[in-house]
Amino acid sequence: MSAATKEIVGLMEILPESDQNLALELVKKLVLAWDPDYTKVTQNEREQIDAAMEEIRNGETVCHDAIKWD
Repeated sequence: MSAATKEIVGLMEILPESDQNLALELVKKLVLAWDPDYTKVTQNEREQIDAAMEEIRNGETVCHDAIKWD
């Protein structure tokens, strides 16, 4: 969690619950305005996706049949 996110959470916790709900709705509206169809990824998500794709390219994956599922 970034320092800014921690600061926002800390500030939210100071507010009365009714104002926390109002702030939450505002954050939801901001996120929807930024990414209305939820297709964007955060920097952390991008790094995880890139790392996973690199593992796939390098053959560093486990075959589905090699997993004992029961």
